Amino acid sequence: MKPRAVLELVVAVVAAVGAVLSWLAASTTIEVAPVLDGEPATTAVGYSAPLLVLSLVLAGTAGVLVVLAIARLRR
Repeated sequence: MKPRAVLELVVAVVAAVGAVLSWLAASTTIEVAPVLDGEPATTAVGYSAPLLVLSLVLAGTAGVLVVLAIARLRR
């Protein structure tokens, strides 16, 4: 195996793990006040835009690195 291809695969795995972790950390549960008096409070999910963007960038990077590593191994 070529060392650079192995390094690209390792970095791709690390980027994929980072993408999953940032995706999971991006959501938070928020308690929403009732609209009318006497109604129960409800919950909503809020998302952190920077963490979602980080997740998408890491996922894209992982995908590109996997393609490059496979192409390098096939040569």
